[in-house]
Amino acid sequence: MHSHAHHHHGHAGHTHGNGHTHGHAHSHAAPPSDSRSAFLIGIGLNVAFVVTEAVFGFRAHSVALVADAGHNLGDVLGLVLAWTAAVLAQRRPTPRHTYGLRSSSILAALANAIFLLISIGAVAWAAIARIGHPEPIQGDIVAWVAGIGILINTATALLFLRGQHDLNVRGAFLHMAADAAVSAGVMITGITIAATGWVWIDPIVSLIIVLLITVSTWGLLRESLGLALHAVPTGIDPATVDEYLRSLDGVTDVHDLHIWGMSTTDTALTAHLIKPKAGDEDAFLHQVCGTLRERYGIAHATVQIERGTGPHDCQLAPADVI
Repeated sequence: MHSHAHHHHGHAGHTHGNGHTHGHAHSHAAPPSDSRSAFLIGIGLNVAFVVTEAVFGFRAHSVALVADAGHNLGDVLGLVLAWTAAVLAQRRPTPRHTYGLRSSSILAALANAIFLLISIGAVAWAAIARIGHPEPIQGDIVAWVAGIGILINTATALLFLRGQHDLNVRGAFLHMAADAAVSAGVMITGITIAATGWVWIDPIVSLIIVLLITVSTWGLLRESLGLALHAVPTGIDPATVDEYLRSLDGVTDVHDLHIWGMSTTDTALTAHLIKPKAGDEDAFLHQVCGTLRERYGIAHATVQIERGTGPHDCQLAPADVI
């Protein structure tokens, strides 16, 4: 049984010679075209701003401004990765890549998080070195450029306000929103330096920026790494899913239950259900797959029904067997 967004193709759960019956449902949740357009617009805006910020950052001798430019460059690369992954996710399955290239979105999110952590490490090193050797800074230039950054980063973040169920889109939104906050901090730094001459505040703010970026990036790293390792996606409780399957009419046991993310938007499940009494298995599988999709967001479910009455036990029944 195949379930798509707008229509259904039905065919019987298919029975093999061993008496096992299988059913599966899946949906192709492609990233919306407006998200892909948002990536392209965001990339264009931020490339222009990175160049502007870097040029004026070096001219004003502001490590905070250069640090923010480096972080924004990381975000540009992250947006490029996310956009590329969104395009690759549209590739149709092949005999070799039977899920298509959907998991490329997971790799893009993971690479984005790793690159950001590396880049802010370099910024932290430069800021610590600057604390002992402060340089004159043109605070007014820093403030004006950072003010432009607030506008650009806020506008870009709003492009990703929708569609945050996708880890790539949510990561882009969080980065752009954090960038807007960081630019606000840099602008305050520039105003303070212009008014007081306290150049030592520049590397201090840079370290605060590093801390904020680390905190905002850590969740993205943890979740994308989990998906890359086929962990159960955030928001799905496997114990609750197992409890639901065991509560089904006629089901006496459940084993070999696996839940993983095929991409940053698609979740898959496989499970073996012991159901001794035969019935209308097509209707049963249709109900199970529909509930898994609607209640838990698991759109690609493959369920195997076993009678549990034959002379041979399922080889995947033990919990420690994969």
